[in-house]
Amino acid sequence: MSDAPAPEEKLSYRLISGPDDRAFCERISAALSEGYVLHGSPAVTFNGSGVIVAQAVVLPAAIASADAAVATAVDHLESANEDLEFDGEGHA
Repeated sequence: MSDAPAPEEKLSYRLISGPDDRAFCERISAALSEGYVLHGSPAVTFNGSGVIVAQAVVLPAAIASADAAVATAVDHLESANEDLEFDGEGHA
């Protein structure tokens, strides 16, 4: 039996932030090579002395899992709504 520690499980979601420089781009590139995909657009701000950027990355399995959860919730909602009647009138 080995006493080596188990490898740490990858996070499904990561937000990488920092100065807009080569090191930031290298961190994003490393995440992409680890199997992450970009999620949404990057955020950019100015902190008074430099540009700071942030980019969310997710594992594709996390997206598939979230999509499946949404599909299940929609199915349940549609099933619940089948019992409701709507006569076409109501208040906005």
